[in-house]
Amino acid sequence: MTGERRLSLETKLGYAALGVMDGHLEDRDFFVADRYSITDIALYAYTHIAGERGFELDLFPCPRLARAGAGATGARTDNQS
Repeated sequence: MTGERRLSLETKLGYAALGVMDGHLEDRDFFVADRYSITDIALYAYTHIAGERGFELDLFPCPRLARAGAGATGARTDNQS
């Protein structure tokens, strides 16, 4: 596979993954359950640099996608569930 074809495939798969995340967050505040979790942290690692890698996050209607890790500021620290 040529480098150009590989980049095209990776870009297509990247947009597909962002679309899945966007759809999932459309009616939720967090990826799993009703609270901030390791899933939000892990997916933030990918989404927070997506724009720098050429992905246009403005194409996705869910504003939460662009700030997937923002829930950290609301994380509970009092050991309550």
